[in-house]
Amino acid sequence: MSVEQTAPSVHEDTWRIFRIMAEFVDGFETLSSMGPNITIFGSARTAKNHEHYKMTVETARLAAKEGYGVITGGGPGIMEAANKGASMENGSSIGLNISLPFEQMPNPHIKTLINFKHFFIRKVMFLKYTSAVIIMPGGYGTLDELFETLTLVQTQKVAELPLILMGKDFWKGLLDWLNDTMLAHKYILPADMSLMKMTDDPAEAIDMIKKHGHTKEVVPNFV
Repeated sequence: MSVEQTAPSVHEDTWRIFRIMAEFVDGFETLSSMGPNITIFGSARTAKNHEHYKMTVETARLAAKEGYGVITGGGPGIMEAANKGASMENGSSIGLNISLPFEQMPNPHIKTLINFKHFFIRKVMFLKYTSAVIIMPGGYGTLDELFETLTLVQTQKVAELPLILMGKDFWKGLLDWLNDTMLAHKYILPADMSLMKMTDDPAEAIDMIKKHGHTKEVVPNFV
């Protein structure tokens, strides 16, 4: 097949711009009236009987009890646990679902569902209307969300916000590597390491967020 046959036409790219705009508008109109919120990231593969699933349910439940909405990626595993915890307190339970080739189905605990085709638009929505980010154990996608959030805070593209790692045993090796390798090579500063906090106590995590304070929208320069 030739390049000419596979490359998108200018006409197709133009209409793609309008589809992208529509996703942004849908997200902005839905989420701008909600908040304050906490975004919780983590693996879709976490089993319901796993300690991290239970930790997430309790963390989200306490967040909702304190008046925070909970934003997740809308799928199973940690995302389901977070939406479940929020729903237990009749809190705002938000799922930002992504259309994937293997069809990630929204979990049943979501009250407000937004479907996205484009990952980059979904990422904007995760951070534009959140007051804090909690990172539970996960895979490549979770690491992507962790480091993108860190980069945006480090470069002041978003306001500084609580970024809390939960699951100490899981994250210890990564934090050791950041300290012993990346920091040792001076590719980051000691202050960059302080952008992350860590706890396995759901109550402590929510207390960290409360002490930091919140605004309804914390991303002045992002979009």
